[in-house]
Amino acid sequence: MNDRLNKQIAFMLELDKMKALYRQSYVLNEDRKENDAEHSWHLAVMAFLLAEHANEDVNIAHVMKMVLLHDVVEIDAGDTYCYDTEANKSKAEREEKAAQRIYSILPEDQREEYYALWREFEERETPEARFATVLDRLQPMLLNYTRHGQAWQEHGIHKEQVLSRNMPYFDASDDLAELIREVIDDAAAKGWLK
Repeated sequence: MNDRLNKQIAFMLELDKMKALYRQSYVLNEDRKENDAEHSWHLAVMAFLLAEHANEDVNIAHVMKMVLLHDVVEIDAGDTYCYDTEANKSKAEREEKAAQRIYSILPEDQREEYYALWREFEERETPEARFATVLDRLQPMLLNYTRHGQAWQEHGIHKEQVLSRNMPYFDASDDLAELIREVIDDAAAKGWLK
C-alpha cells in the first residue's frame, strides 16, 4: 500500500478503540453502558434526523463529520463524566494532547481537517458546532431519561446540575431546548433528579 493509504488505515484501526470506551449513559435494551463508537454513530443519525430543528442554517454533512470525530480524543484522554468537577479541570489539556497524537496518524491534509473539526466543536463558534454540541448534550440525556434517570441516580445528580450543564447550549435550537427543559422538569418531578 502507499503511505497515504497506510496512514488512513492506521487511523481507522485506531478508532476501533472507541468501541471499548464506555460512557455513563446506559443503552436502552441491554443492561450495559454505551460506548463512544455507539454514541458518535447515534449523534450522526440525530444530525440529519433533527436538522430541521436547528435555529440557523447548518451544513449537515459538516455536523455529521464533527460528531463522528469529536470523541476520538477519548481514546487517550478517557471519557470525562460531565458532572465530575475534579476531572473536568484537566480535561482540556488531556484532550488537546490526545488530539495531537491521534490526528497525527493521518496524512497531513486530513490531520489538519479533522483536528480543525475537533477544535471547531470545542470552541462552539459556528452554527454547525453549536448544533453538534446541543445534540451531544441531548443524546445522553434522552437515554438517561428513558432509563428512568439511572445514571443520574447512581451519581446523585441534582436538577440544577443538569440545567446549568445544558443551558449554554439552548441557543442552537429552540425546539430542542424546549425538549431538554421538559425532560429535566419531568425527571425532577419523578424523583430521578434530586
